[in-house]
Amino acid sequence: MRRPVVVGLDGSNESLAAADWAAREALRRGLSLRLVHAFEGLPSAASDLPELAAPQYRAGRILREAADLLGERYPQVSLSTEQIARAAPEALVDAGADAELLVLGSRAFSGFGGFMAGSVAQATVARVARPVVLVRADQSLADEHVPDADGRPSAHTPYRPVVLGVDPVHQSEELIAFAFESARLRAAPLRVVYAWQLPYVQGAAAAKARRAVGAAAARTLASVLGRWREKFPTVEVVELAEEGSAAQRLLHATEDAGLLVVGRRVRPSRLGTHTGPVAHAAIHHARCPVAVIAHE
Repeated sequence: MRRPVVVGLDGSNESLAAADWAAREALRRGLSLRLVHAFEGLPSAASDLPELAAPQYRAGRILREAADLLGERYPQVSLSTEQIARAAPEALVDAGADAELLVLGSRAFSGFGGFMAGSVAQATVARVARPVVLVRADQSLADEHVPDADGRPSAHTPYRPVVLGVDPVHQSEELIAFAFESARLRAAPLRVVYAWQLPYVQGAAAAKARRAVGAAAARTLASVLGRWREKFPTVEVVELAEEGSAAQRLLHATEDAGLLVVGRRVRPSRLGTHTGPVAHAAIHHARCPVAVIAHE
């Protein structure tokens, strides 16, 4: 059985934009879409008190309204909804475990009981093993496409590029495969960024060292991508082996992108789960949707 695309909803603009993006992604991938809303559950003895059951009623309204809207916009997508009577982080982690990808709104919701508070979304990304995509509140269908000939937003032009950040030292099959498949589904170019930094070198030797390290980085990137180019022959690949910090080079490459794909290494930490500095920077500063792919 194929996994669905799952999106978390709280009624905020962020989560509604995420749901709209998730519906389009489900359509591109030929998958069903599952809408979930988490709320703190009530003891069974208190279930007959209307004022205490308000979160459940609100959850039902949020899911119905979103399902009606998405059903009108994307009638080809098979929709289902689910209320989860658990705290949001735990509910999202469990829902994400059964998803092809989990889609969340990426900005904090300021209302009482907000489902996608910034800390909740970040904690979920750091714990879910499946791909997680974060979507800004202002994202729309036209934002996935390049502007038209007059520079105006359009939903009928080619897709914007997909950007992938790679680290050849810690290669990830899941990360690269997700980016190539995302580009293929969109018939979009794929920009692959490998950021390298020059060891400390003084004087005239610096320029020579920079050329040597840059050339080696370009060869390494080409070697990593060789078999992926063969596996996805229709994907136009642009290789960018550039000097600088990984976060800065990635953010620069996404200025006109439609999707950024970054990795998150799964490793134990005394401070608990974390996303890593590159994924953290992407989540907070990238203007386009960000897909975070967990890998060993």
